[in-house]
Amino acid sequence: MADQPDREALLAELSALSATATSDDGAVSLSVNTDGVLTRLRLTDAVSGMSPTEIADAVLRTYVAAQRESAKRTGQLLAPLGSGGYLMDRLRWRVQFEPEPVPVAPPAVVPRADDGKVLKDRSSDAPAAPPPAGPVPDDDYYGKGMRFEQAW
Repeated sequence: MADQPDREALLAELSALSATATSDDGAVSLSVNTDGVLTRLRLTDAVSGMSPTEIADAVLRTYVAAQRESAKRTGQLLAPLGSGGYLMDRLRWRVQFEPEPVPVAPPAVVPRADDGKVLKDRSSDAPAAPPPAGPVPDDDYYGKGMRFEQAW
């Protein structure tokens, strides 16, 4: 058992492991720990010219790159223990994972009414229901079953 790694030293290295990745355009930089959990996220001013979909895609792709690096380094640390088992299978999966491309759709055109408003105020189209005359007793309210309108 002399060739087995020191357990405490291995745990300390795994706890200290951090992998950092930066997007190709430098807009996104992030770090993950040995489990691939996000520990740091930084966005540069370059994201101000990007759409929300483009920002999300850059973050996701950078996150996957950092997780791959974390999985590779974790696998290297655990290699002396053997290459079988659930943990090593998960690490291999993380290294090979490829996110699906996110299609960037053009902005939706919202048809406008004649008056230029997106939504028409229809509150005056139908008469409002009169408020209940006086308080409604609990027995009456609960006796009619579930209601989806306000009780008051």
